[in-house]
Amino acid sequence: MQFTIGKLAAAGGVGVETIRYYQRRRLLATPARSGGDGWGGGIRRYDEDDLRRLRFIRAAQGAGFTLEEIGELLALEAGDDRVQVRHLARQRIDALDAKIAAMTETRAALARLADQCAASEANDTGGPCPILAAFEP
Repeated sequence: MQFTIGKLAAAGGVGVETIRYYQRRRLLATPARSGGDGWGGGIRRYDEDDLRRLRFIRAAQGAGFTLEEIGELLALEAGDDRVQVRHLARQRIDALDAKIAAMTETRAALARLADQCAASEANDTGGPCPILAAFEP
């Protein structure tokens, strides 16, 4: 199956400018124009491999990989360097674990503030809610 850039973007769930951005980043190839009789003539045609690659990029982004890391993964895809792929995945897991830890701490702090706010309301101590006071400079 052949796609124009608009159809490829729609099939991949992205905008046309995203396709062009990925091309500038060398994550997607820019096919030659077909037909036409001069400069700027013809239409670029994409195929199923381009769609598969676009979906790979989007899925890897969803897993938290940066575009630079995705470029590495795509380069490794051509070979069989499972050790390096595994290394990149472990790095991503470590980064996710750090984010989870930070978010867990933030959640606990907010829960404490919510409890303090409820207690100050129940005791009718007046003043601002501790949640609001915590965000004041």
